[in-house]
Amino acid sequence: MQAKLRSYGTQIEHLARKFGLDFYPVDFELVPDSFMMEVAVYGLPVRMPHWSFGVRYIYQLVQHRMGHSRLFEVVFPGDPGRAYLASNNSLEENTLVTAHVLGHADFSKNNLLFRRSQDQVGHHIVEQAAAHARQITAAMEEHGQDRVEAVLDAALALEQHIDTNMALRRELYLEYAQAPRHEAADEFQSRFDALLAHEERPPESGIRRQRAPIPPRPEYDLLWFIARYAPELEDWERDIFLTVREESFYFYPVFACQIMNEGWASYWHARLLREADFLPQQVYLDAIKAHSDVVRPYAGEQQIALSINPYHLGFSIWEDIVENHDLDYARAVMQQDDDFSFIRNHLSEALADRLGLFEYTAKSEGEIRVDESSIDGLRETILAPKFNFGAPAIAAVEMHSDGTLVLQHQHERDGRGLDIKRARKVLEYIYSVWRRPVILTTIDSKGSPCTQMEPTGESAPH
Repeated sequence: MQAKLRSYGTQIEHLARKFGLDFYPVDFELVPDSFMMEVAVYGLPVRMPHWSFGVRYIYQLVQHRMGHSRLFEVVFPGDPGRAYLASNNSLEENTLVTAHVLGHADFSKNNLLFRRSQDQVGHHIVEQAAAHARQITAAMEEHGQDRVEAVLDAALALEQHIDTNMALRRELYLEYAQAPRHEAADEFQSRFDALLAHEERPPESGIRRQRAPIPPRPEYDLLWFIARYAPELEDWERDIFLTVREESFYFYPVFACQIMNEGWASYWHARLLREADFLPQQVYLDAIKAHSDVVRPYAGEQQIALSINPYHLGFSIWEDIVENHDLDYARAVMQQDDDFSFIRNHLSEALADRLGLFEYTAKSEGEIRVDESSIDGLRETILAPKFNFGAPAIAAVEMHSDGTLVLQHQHERDGRGLDIKRARKVLEYIYSVWRRPVILTTIDSKGSPCTQMEPTGESAPH
């Protein structure tokens, strides 16, 4: 089987490049099903040790044994890319998966969001994550498992709270407020001012410098902010926060482009298989059956699905784009878009009707009511879980002279409330590393302003 799979894989790769797919080399590896599940849960083949991954593993294992999930492959972008295929897949399934992986490889090399992430994080995340794991294991040996796990608890509780609009490698805030700038009198002065645009200017004669507030503006990258400005954080603790942040930057494009990425890979595995005249007929037929299982809108014998299958939705939109435009246009969309622009610009009302997409309201007693809505409302419903990396928009807005940290829930920005029980737990984690009072302003279930405070955890009107 492995010899046949290698032969088919080599020919599929040549075919993919013939059709214009552009990707870094991909290292394929057949692995046991148990290893596949571990990689899927940890997100990387080797990752920092933490109890939460064990909890996720048990959940995934239960889902798998109940027949609710199956892992065909796990792919990691890079140069080279890495792809793990389940050794218990059939030859036909792994032939399809090989073509699917090449679609992912083309997407990750050429999509602008993926490219920006790769350029910042690096093209060897698997090796980097292994180095992070060794670093944290060494910290456990030096500082004790309980202390290190407590810091990891806090960092992983905030892993979605990054600001991808900012660079991975950031400069600290300016220490002093900049004096008001005057219009340059001549071209030389303009060029001189430009050179000093990111420098701290010396004070003008007779003017007392004033320290800049921290933060100077709402700061959404809580991992970076705590790592750089927590009053008593030790160096090894800061390193853990920055490590979690770096890996979050790596995972963000996977999250933000899931529908279009899985759809692109599914479109190409279907097209490449159709063109693979070197495949025996039975291999082709069985592989296409596996394709049908991957991109169907619902699971098992169900006739309706109450959640989106990203493979099905993405595949359907890409087919629609290619049919109504052409492949060059589709590639331009692939390079420039993320799921937000992809869904808003290319999920048409006609396609939504054809796919049977709808919004619904689930009542506490189990009743499901289909809502009447516009195509714009349907698009935003699909995208709602993706805003802000799937987390509420929380910004650090003030640091008092005594070190008190003020956080603000930007509920107008994310349009969602907070799970107060979870919010209090996260505040406890933040307090454990900030080691000064922490205040969070938000709204209650009635939409009224309120304040959550730690370490007491008490709630009071704001």
